[in-house]
Amino acid sequence: MNNSDDTLYLSARDAATELAVSPATLYAYVSRGLIRSEPGDGARSRRYRADDVRSLKSRRTPAGETKRFKSFDNDVPILDSAISTITEEGSIYRGVNSAPLSENATLEQTATLLWDVKASDPFTRDNLPIVSAAMRTVLEATRNATPVARAVSVLALAGEADPRAFNRSADGRAEVGARIMRLVTAAIIDKEPSAEALHRQIAGAWAPQHKHAEDILRRALVLLADHELNASTFTVRCAASTGLNLYDAVTTGLVALKGPKHGGAGPLAAQMVARMAQGDVAAQVRERVALGELIPGFGHGVYKHGDPRADSLLAVLVRAGADKRLAVEAPRLITEATGLHPNIDFALAVAMHALGLPIGYELSLFAMSRTAGWIAHAIEQLHSGGLIRPRARYTGPAPSRSGTRRNRDAD
Repeated sequence: MNNSDDTLYLSARDAATELAVSPATLYAYVSRGLIRSEPGDGARSRRYRADDVRSLKSRRTPAGETKRFKSFDNDVPILDSAISTITEEGSIYRGVNSAPLSENATLEQTATLLWDVKASDPFTRDNLPIVSAAMRTVLEATRNATPVARAVSVLALAGEADPRAFNRSADGRAEVGARIMRLVTAAIIDKEPSAEALHRQIAGAWAPQHKHAEDILRRALVLLADHELNASTFTVRCAASTGLNLYDAVTTGLVALKGPKHGGAGPLAAQMVARMAQGDVAAQVRERVALGELIPGFGHGVYKHGDPRADSLLAVLVRAGADKRLAVEAPRLITEATGLHPNIDFALAVAMHALGLPIGYELSLFAMSRTAGWIAHAIEQLHSGGLIRPRARYTGPAPSRSGTRRNRDAD
């Protein structure tokens, strides 16, 4: 069993111990479909899905000990997906670890993997987005807007301009996805849609003189393409479950991404990196830690021992000649002082600084890359045909028996 499997599966003994049940009870849970199991390494051994075990453990917690809902709980899965998962070794795209994948793959190749496209190529040179007159007017009117806002604006009209927007075939949906990715990239870099490789388009628009720009951007795009059910992806799935076309579903993801607790965390890390580049890194770290200030780009709700995506990108930046004070010294000092490890937001901020790009470009790159994952999840949700309708745990006042509003002053 490899290291990635160790985080996805438990042995029968470990699963039973975690649930505090006998092996017989564990097997009963499996027979009822509550826990998935697969053949193990041995002839008669079985292994059990760790997320199923932990989900069942959460549901079995006694009423007096029930956990209150938290803003983030990575032990409670929301829905089934074959697209990606997260392990201590990094994000896994349909069984492929994203960090090794980023060594050579393009974002287009990563997208076809996430979309499970095998028989055709949705990124043919003639599969370009349709840009209507109304869309051109919007693009011109939003030329001075932020890149992500410009992309949101043009996508709002793109579904109506594309007669194949609601195509239900697997190949048809993948082709729509490719057109969306090319349109989002074109809107963000303020260029005409092109069939050229996306990382080359971005490098040509942003850092044409930097000899390592294409490679750095290509790797970053692959690492950022998907990350399971984060806030923007869950938003996309909820929207797609209502029957929206892929253009409208991706629009919801772009809007959710802008939040400061999600993709908007990137500019905060970029501001810190820019200040560190102008002064004494060690002194700035000591000051931030002593004052109890937030250190953006460090720590992660899932990766307790470091974000492999960040480690991969930072290593590439060092080899490409990036400032070692930022790529090596700063993360080492911050981790020593706080116990927090750099995440992909910090690595992306260092990458944008190395390419000489202004603060804010990290969010734009995030948006162009994550569009691939949003499309994958929207396609999967549309294929399932289900409507996502979670329930809330009510914490308000008890309803009055009369059906009229209770007068609290009279109590």
